[in-house]
Amino acid sequence: MNLDIDLKILNNSGLKKILIVGVFHGDEPQGEYFINKYLQLKRQGLKNSLYFIPRLNKNNARTNSSGVDLNRNFPTKNWIKSDKNDYFGGEFAACEDETKFLVNLIENNKFDAILTIHAPYKIINYDGPAESLARVVSNILGYPVESDIGYPTPGSFGTYCGVERNIPTLTIEVDENKAPEELLEHFVELFDYFAYKY
Repeated sequence: MNLDIDLKILNNSGLKKILIVGVFHGDEPQGEYFINKYLQLKRQGLKNSLYFIPRLNKNNARTNSSGVDLNRNFPTKNWIKSDKNDYFGGEFAACEDETKFLVNLIENNKFDAILTIHAPYKIINYDGPAESLARVVSNILGYPVESDIGYPTPGSFGTYCGVERNIPTLTIEVDENKAPEELLEHFVELFDYFAYKY
């Protein structure tokens, strides 16, 4: 793998492990901003371990540099080879290095929860046994909880982790019409919840 993906771990000996992934789609950069600002706070005394990936996709478009939508490239039972458009899932499942990086990370760690940060739908979408957790996050961020994003997502990260591996998995869709600076306080509260309370 020829990748430059940052993985930042806060407290590698916590009671629980939480994975938080920033930018899956390069045109949804908010997650990287929230994560980097939180890391600058240099929190101490965490109860849990937070595994942060500020930016999975280094490309500035929805797809990665190979033209693949990383959130359709996971080796799920419902993966399909699709047309080459902005939702192209790759020539085969897990053909992309970014996908392999996450698959390897999940295979080698027992995560208690996984969050990904997307835009623009202003919802908390959950996969796997995560409805109650989604409601906690909804109370922090003020977005409604939705069990379905509203359209098919074959090969998605949520299906791979939540549905097929039973890891509580949340997809947080932020409001793209608000500057990230306006939302930062809520995301600091969110990350603190997973660091100290979850």
